[in-house]
Amino acid sequence: MMPMNPKQMKKMMKQMGIEMDEVEAEEVIIVTKGEEWVFKNPSVVRITAKGVETFQISGNYEVRERIVISDEDVELVAEQAGVSREEARKALEEAKGDIAEALMKLTEE
Repeated sequence: MMPMNPKQMKKMMKQMGIEMDEVEAEEVIIVTKGEEWVFKNPSVVRITAKGVETFQISGNYEVRERIVISDEDVELVAEQAGVSREEARKALEEAKGDIAEALMKLTEE
């Protein structure tokens, strides 16, 4: 297969009803059940074909653990420790969602 120059490639794609454009993104975060994949300054291309948009992301990323803290947990910790909801949420975040650890931290002080 002969290499095609970008102009020819773009023309051929347009004839096939495919459009590509660069998205100037600063950050892309993909959230899964237990993690977040964070791309800083990624290269993002939007491809539209037959009315369907597809995104291609490339670049360096880091994977972070995702901790989901429910309002019920915040309420429970706030009530048990006698602190505000904000303090309870912060303690739960620091304890990575562990209710017992958050309570111990708040009641030690």
